[in-house]
Amino acid sequence: MNTTTAAVGQSAVNPGLIALLIAVSAVSPLGINMYLPSMPGMARALGVDFTTIQLTLSLYLGAMALGQLIIGPLSDSFGRRPVLLTGLLVFVVGSAICLLAQSIDILIFGRIIQATGGCAGITLSRAIVRDLYGRNQVASMIAYVTMGMAVAPMIAPTIGGLLETFFGWRASFAFLIGFGGIALVFAYWRLKETNHNRASGETTRNLLQGYGSLFCSRQFWGYTLVTSFVSAMFFAFLAGAPYVMVELLGRTPAEYGLYFAMVPCGYILGNFATGRIAGTMGPIPMILAGTLLSLASMAAMAVLIASGFMVPVALFGPMLFIGVANGLVLPSGIAGAVSVKPDLAGAAAGLSGSFQIGFGALVAPIVGAALSSTVWPLIVIMTICSLLAIVSLALVAGQRMPATGS
Repeated sequence: MNTTTAAVGQSAVNPGLIALLIAVSAVSPLGINMYLPSMPGMARALGVDFTTIQLTLSLYLGAMALGQLIIGPLSDSFGRRPVLLTGLLVFVVGSAICLLAQSIDILIFGRIIQATGGCAGITLSRAIVRDLYGRNQVASMIAYVTMGMAVAPMIAPTIGGLLETFFGWRASFAFLIGFGGIALVFAYWRLKETNHNRASGETTRNLLQGYGSLFCSRQFWGYTLVTSFVSAMFFAFLAGAPYVMVELLGRTPAEYGLYFAMVPCGYILGNFATGRIAGTMGPIPMILAGTLLSLASMAAMAVLIASGFMVPVALFGPMLFIGVANGLVLPSGIAGAVSVKPDLAGAAAGLSGSFQIGFGALVAPIVGAALSSTVWPLIVIMTICSLLAIVSLALVAGQRMPATGS
């Protein structure tokens, strides 16, 4: 680490930088959550069934997963700033395609373009934090960024539900064009390059060697898998909850958006706790606490539904605590993944993020196909993901974190 970066790593938090990272990180979550209340209405408007319209979510997640594999290493070679600015521009273009789409095929194409650009904000905000802060601060800093970022998915379904009610489903994509454009201008104006060790001449062979070293790391896989399975619980809920609320419970898109706000509220609480105590408690206890809380929350949801308490609070009450659990697990897991090999922070952020989102892309269509007249397929899938997260923790339990330093 050079002296400039080291100095930054020891200084107080820069509010302007944190605000910037929150803004660019929020772009893709807004793209995921903004239109969710409109999915049943979009299916009717475009003349397709819910399983087909659900592809706009699962393929979005799949494109995010693949995009991060490219964006992370590119930023290691060419710098965080140019890659981030390009990604935000691509997101705006994809949002415009979705706004103008007259068929499901064009809409899906626009969503893929959206996701490919939007994932730059999530991936590179993590790499930028690792560039600027020492290992002991990374989990806390990521927690503070994601705590602020969680406001986006908290308000997005509410805004999307209201926009759909008053202006139709296309209004959500108009909103995304505006937000993405503002984030692009903000990043162009305020972001300085943070990767001072980049080598623009890096070859494909070197890139593959970097990925190879990550693939051979048990610690990297432990942190990556536990965050991926915990995230898969959330994405499974995203895929199934609109159908359960609108079709099974007969609630409106606006009601779904209001209830959904409970989930990111929990996420904010979990991230706040991580930001306060991760530096002293350590990553493994934080992750263990979060995974056990997730499993207990799923047990509570199952008991409520089995007791005939089939109302929104039976779903969203336990999801509040699953949000807290995500806030405990994800910052420490991500910090662990990007700190295994600090010289490959961008590649590690991209690869771990790719699996994190990719698992969501896998479970989302499974949930969409399994749901019919009961909520139990959703509960079963989320519970399996919770159990697998606990099992994955065994890969890093008892192992030491990488040594402090750049």
